[in-house]
Amino acid sequence: MVDSKSSPSNNASEKVVPRRPVEVDKYVDTFLSVVCDTSRRYILEVLTIPDEDDKVEMPERRSGDIARAIGLSAATTSEHLRQLAKIGIVRTRRDGNIVYYRLRDKDVVKAFQDLLSALDSDYAQYLARHSNN
Repeated sequence: MVDSKSSPSNNASEKVVPRRPVEVDKYVDTFLSVVCDTSRRYILEVLTIPDEDDKVEMPERRSGDIARAIGLSAATTSEHLRQLAKIGIVRTRRDGNIVYYRLRDKDVVKAFQDLLSALDSDYAQYLARHSNN
């Protein structure tokens, strides 16, 4: 019989991997798989840029305007927007035949953009380290 006090699983110095509920892990995995597409990242960035004459923190954009801003066709942009709406990161508002899109939660997008900024910085440091070799 193994003494539970000496068991490795009870060792205070052992690292414990944090676990989230399964549904939260699934949400995080889905979020990351959707937003890790370059075009969808660009869409999120477009949706965070306020209009020059607009003081709204989370502006709305028409899909056609988003398509022009990122250089994609309207059909491709609409499909990307549908995927972002499906996971709940963007909200839609219909006005006749026009659909407007805006971010649902700017804090989540800001955190993702902070991650991208950190990765940009890390990559620049990586290049600097390896260019000296």
